[in-house]
Amino acid sequence: MLNRRQFLQRASTTAAALATAPLIIPSRIFGADGQTTPNNKINLACIGVGGMGGSDVNGLAPYCNIVALCDVDSRRAAGTLEKFPAAKQFKDFRKMFAEAAASFDAVLVATPDHCHAVATMAALKHGKHVYCEKPLAHSVGEVRAVMKAAREAKVVTQLGNQGHSSGSIRDFVEWIQAGAIGQVHTIHAGSNAVNSGVDQLPSLKEPHAVPPALDWDLWLGPAKYRPYHPAYLPASWRGWTAFGNGTIGDWMCHVVDPVFWALDLGLPKTIVAKVKDYDPKTQGEAFPKGDVVTFEFPAKGNRGPITLHWYSGTERVPRPAEFAKDDPDIGAGAVVIGDQGKIAYGSHGAGGVRLIPDKRMDEYQRPPKTIPRVRSHHADFIEAIQRGTKAGSDFLYGGALTEIAMLGVIAIKLAGTKLEWDAAKMQFVNNPEANALVNPPARAGWEL
Repeated sequence: MLNRRQFLQRASTTAAALATAPLIIPSRIFGADGQTTPNNKINLACIGVGGMGGSDVNGLAPYCNIVALCDVDSRRAAGTLEKFPAAKQFKDFRKMFAEAAASFDAVLVATPDHCHAVATMAALKHGKHVYCEKPLAHSVGEVRAVMKAAREAKVVTQLGNQGHSSGSIRDFVEWIQAGAIGQVHTIHAGSNAVNSGVDQLPSLKEPHAVPPALDWDLWLGPAKYRPYHPAYLPASWRGWTAFGNGTIGDWMCHVVDPVFWALDLGLPKTIVAKVKDYDPKTQGEAFPKGDVVTFEFPAKGNRGPITLHWYSGTERVPRPAEFAKDDPDIGAGAVVIGDQGKIAYGSHGAGGVRLIPDKRMDEYQRPPKTIPRVRSHHADFIEAIQRGTKAGSDFLYGGALTEIAMLGVIAIKLAGTKLEWDAAKMQFVNNPEANALVNPPARAGWEL
């Protein structure tokens, strides 16, 4: 039984498969009798193989033949390139598709956020299955374009919100849907990660030589050209609006996923942001160190309206009064409040999910496990290809989850303004300035 000291531990996953609708699968992975052959490995091409991309390659490699590796920074990618010497190497994914598309069935996209959509769209246009790191794209317009292309391509897709394949997220969904805390009305969620370039803004005018191993123009991709600066990369790109999506874009697809699934949140009706020590007009190239974004979701089905408060960086998820003295504050996670109680969980798929206070958890009679468990997020993607089913967090699910984060990004850029979102029309009904941020143009030659 979980106790408070296990609150931030990630639950282990168990084996099973998700049964969902059939998709179009390349004929060469089927046996002569038309049946899938799971022992036949999928041929995989990988775009962005340093950092998180390297971790994804390692996660997918047991189930795949790694046939192509693409990265604009050969030094950053060196470990992965050396580990798979038989794979063809590229710097430009466009060249990879032009020269080697026939050699692979699926594509991993693990670039910085601003290149997710353009690389993913290239893969979908070639009819490839795609695993894309979160968030799915860099703007609402890109999210919608990728979702549309995925529907039309009828291939297997998976967003890299790994916790979606955990056992703990399934526990949470089952508890919520069984009425463990009654009708949910408020959610406090967030991450204390600080993804901000504010402190580096004064240094951007300093000249710096591009490292020999880096193709800077390819790294920029669809982003507007600017001189190279080490403040942008590696990893720190998340703090810059041209390349990343701040803490909300980095963490929302992990932390909000459990409530998005359990409550069928859909898309918000209104969004408003408060920022800490930040002026979007003068510091808008970077994300703030701290923000609170409030989303209002309308009533849906049998549930009422829900308010979600998102906390980034220096602005922390409020500590529940039900926590014991030795409980740690919530660094990344959420507190879900219903009319009959509260549930707290950590990041990446509701790790350490529990009713609070501890007495409630001790007394709780858990409902039956009705949601199939899966082996791992990477395995779920590959097995979906082999079986002709959907992966658990496909682009239709993961795209809508990403859109919430992208709406939060717009609210941060227009801090203090309450925005009214018309999801069907893909526009804000009360703010032309916000609408200009829904689908910003890409650099010439990098359009979707």
